[in-house]
Amino acid sequence: MKAVHARKLLRPIDPAYTEMFSGKVYSVGKGAVSLRNHSAPAENTVIGVHGFLENHCYFTQTYQAPDTELILLTCSNYHIPVSGPTLESAPWQTPIKYLEATIEYDAAILNQVLQNMPSTNRVRVHGHSRGGAVILEAIKQWPELYANVDVVLEAPVLPQGKLHALARALLDPVSHGMWPWVIRLVNSAPSTTYGQTFFGRMNPRKRVLLDRLFSSTRDHLTIVRNIENILAWMEKGDMTAYEHMRHGTILIPKIDRILDRDAMLQSAENSPNAIRIIETSATSHFVTLDSQEWVPPLSLLPNAAAAGA
Repeated sequence: MKAVHARKLLRPIDPAYTEMFSGKVYSVGKGAVSLRNHSAPAENTVIGVHGFLENHCYFTQTYQAPDTELILLTCSNYHIPVSGPTLESAPWQTPIKYLEATIEYDAAILNQVLQNMPSTNRVRVHGHSRGGAVILEAIKQWPELYANVDVVLEAPVLPQGKLHALARALLDPVSHGMWPWVIRLVNSAPSTTYGQTFFGRMNPRKRVLLDRLFSSTRDHLTIVRNIENILAWMEKGDMTAYEHMRHGTILIPKIDRILDRDAMLQSAENSPNAIRIIETSATSHFVTLDSQEWVPPLSLLPNAAAAGA
């Protein structure tokens, strides 16, 4: 990206959404991680990795059991969607060599989190959309870390995947310098003007979380870099990305107008036989916001301690 374009895109974007949060929030490089309090001794750990223009609240109602330790990643240069806790610096963080606001950078954050934060031996990492690519990249960076981790990839960005034709038609004409104008236009329009097309049938939770998507990043440059990096990652990615997946599920929605469903399914079919591919009846890219019935039960998590023994 030319420096002149980058400077135009550095204007800050004000945060537009937060939820009350009970727990601790740590900064990790240019990202963050939130550890939610749980009211019973933790039996399972879930780490959620949100998608493009989303935030970690995507997972909070999916995993509500009192014995679930919920750890929520905030990707680099995204607003942290919490009100209440004071941000602390993670004492175990190490420098990250990748460019911020890329899949590779956020994968490095995820690996630091997975190495240091879970307190149980039964761990799931659940990524939605771009979060799925972050998980695959994290496994590629540190495969041994995921030997006994359950992975859920929900409507994921995958190697050799593609955007849906509608999404491509919207993005192709937009130059770097147009993004601040486009974002102001989108944020000033009611979500009903485009929501049904891209988000599918709405419900109260979807409406709350998807209403101000373009206010989720700290600046416009992060949006542009995310898009360019997603496209490049899908194009250059090959099927070796699946080699070190040992346990898990890939959820493919019935209808997806963000990503190309057929390309997603074709890529997923290269995953190991141990990975379940579930074609859901969810009618949008946001599978678990449509219905939580597609989330595999935590009783299926592998036990790392038993596996080691």
